[in-house]
Amino acid sequence: MTHHAATTPWSQTPEGLSLRVYLQPQAARNHVVGLHGDAITISLTAPPIEGRANAALVSFLSHRFKLPRSAVALESGRKIRGKRVRIISPDPTTVIHQLEQYLSQS
Repeated sequence: MTHHAATTPWSQTPEGLSLRVYLQPQAARNHVVGLHGDAITISLTAPPIEGRANAALVSFLSHRFKLPRSAVALESGRKIRGKRVRIISPDPTTVIHQLEQYLSQS
């Protein structure tokens, strides 16, 4: 198993990945911005009210990684910008590869 530096925003778990996200709601468009400390910054057009930004984040990530919505869950950070997302994937290496691609393009 390859080990990533402590600065990567994800860690592998028995069921997939745990991803640290810094969310920027009410942005002009939905996209991966880059790194914010040890988290991946994602901006979304959804407003931070009534859980809409959180729901949009789950939707955005499941779509990006071509996973069912049920495979992406918010673990912590419902009311704050710093969030932890659980991604259940039989192939976490593919998800990590996609994350690395998004970060290299930002």
